[in-house]
Amino acid sequence: MENIHLDKNKPEKTFRASPIAATIWVNEATSKDGEKSFYRTISLERSFKDKEGAWQKTSSLRTNDLPKAILVLNKSYEYIALKEEGETILEE
Repeated sequence: MENIHLDKNKPEKTFRASPIAATIWVNEATSKDGEKSFYRTISLERSFKDKEGAWQKTSSLRTNDLPKAILVLNKSYEYIALKEEGETILEE
């Protein structure tokens, strides 16, 4: 059994196929009866430089970005599917 430390400000894992990144977050939910549970979400972003040369991020993808998006999303799913078996999530 593996323990996962929940840090509410940091991602658990990021997969990158430049310029596309999929970031996995561990989230906490509380049921009506006060029972805590945890679930993961994934954010998908594309990095780019603006006209001034500063790095920016967007959730909009170009057609050519799709193969890299598929790759990082598949890696994210693989990571989550393999990690969720028998793990415990601990808050920090």
